[in-house]
Amino acid sequence: MSDTHKGQCFCGAVEIEVTGEPAGMGYCHCESCRHWSAGPVNAFTLWEPGKVRVVRGEEHLRQYNKTESSDRKWCAQCGGHVMSGHPGLKLVDVYAAIIPSVAFKPGLHVNYAETVLPMKDGLPKMKDFPSEFGGSGELLPE
Repeated sequence: MSDTHKGQCFCGAVEIEVTGEPAGMGYCHCESCRHWSAGPVNAFTLWEPGKVRVVRGEEHLRQYNKTESSDRKWCAQCGGHVMSGHPGLKLVDVYAAIIPSVAFKPGLHVNYAETVLPMKDGLPKMKDFPSEFGGSGELLPE
């Protein structure tokens, strides 16, 4: 995997760059992510904030906070979702679909208790979050 990857919103007005390796990758099944992404599951890549940079179009980024745990950002021109900051985790979720040169290798499912799309892929299925991130750490059967 190359050290630097570029991604952009749907129209290309906002361009981001991620550097190095993600801190983690996986799928989130929570209602908020499903509703926000308009899909049954959200594929995430988590990065340390210093490894994520907006290289073009920062003036087009807008932010919405439904809860204090997620700073969701999108492009005001096209509505394309770009990333979500997670201040409590000290990580930034750059949506896997907008950085295609990053080989997506999910390690787990989070918030699987809320799933509407059961996935049998052999990955750990967390009821909510790992205990290191404030969750129960409870695993659910596939």
